[in-house]
Amino acid sequence: MADETGDLIHLADPPGTSGHVVSLRVLELPSPGRGFLDCEFVVETETVKGCFPVYITSDDLNDWEEALGLLAGNRFVSWLNSGRTVQLKIKPLSPGVIAVSVHDGPSSQVTVSLPLFPPAGWIDDQRARLEKVRQVFAG
Repeated sequence: MADETGDLIHLADPPGTSGHVVSLRVLELPSPGRGFLDCEFVVETETVKGCFPVYITSDDLNDWEEALGLLAGNRFVSWLNSGRTVQLKIKPLSPGVIAVSVHDGPSSQVTVSLPLFPPAGWIDDQRARLEKVRQVFAG
């Protein structure tokens, strides 16, 4: 299923650097009667690789769109912070550097935080990914 939709979120360091990656992969589209996407957060660093299952609703997609607007204004965002699922935080640190944190509060209580150096235009890339997932979700 990920081949059709890919990643809703893909934040990565440029090739040849630390190789840090945080992504939200769409694993399964909603079937009739299910109003959510089956996804997983994937966090990869030199020493840590973790996957955290999460279900994403259309309201969550709307909240992600708002979060991207805040990030475009160089503001801190906290997404999926209802306490029902994994939480994502992104904080702009300086031009070209963001701090990303994934917290699995409801299940393992694990938090992974890492700096990322996303390429120019990364917010536009996230918006394009969001639109693609929305089109498939509306299907």
